[in-house]
Amino acid sequence: MAHVTREHLDRLLEQALLSDDHDMLARRLDFLAYAYESGEVSRAAIFLLAAEEWRQAGQPAMALDRYQRALDDGGEVSVDPRAGIADTLFELDRPDEAREVIEAIRADRPVDPLTSLSVAETLAAYGDLQGALEWATEGVRTCPENSGVRDALLRARYRIRVDLGLPEDELDALLDVTHS
Repeated sequence: MAHVTREHLDRLLEQALLSDDHDMLARRLDFLAYAYESGEVSRAAIFLLAAEEWRQAGQPAMALDRYQRALDDGGEVSVDPRAGIADTLFELDRPDEAREVIEAIRADRPVDPLTSLSVAETLAAYGDLQGALEWATEGVRTCPENSGVRDALLRARYRIRVDLGLPEDELDALLDVTHS
């Protein structure tokens, strides 16, 4: 059994960054999640990190499983694991299932801004610019001012609007204010 500290996770992430070995990091994170007893971060958060590393290692099926484990665990996470599930389902060429997951997220309002950003980026990456714009806009409107997430949402929203050929609007003008 393991007690997981943020420092321990940071060391693991740093080592993996230096070695560029996502498979190894995913396996280590899996070990921590399965051996988890207590910690400064939740088991669900560790499963989320493992899922991201499995995706980076080119193992989307493993990633999908870890996102589901994070969801089933129910522990505190920074972003709804269903956002990762949807993104991975798109990657696995299962767009209908991905859209069902996204609609389930939408039904559980309010959606936290980081999840809105994740869904917006996923939809943009898979060609649904109008859907991406809706998610980014909703995220901006629910996000506290002077937040890094809000700035990221504003930037993503602006890029999506440019791709759609839309003129600048009042929310785009906020992006200028945050960077002046």
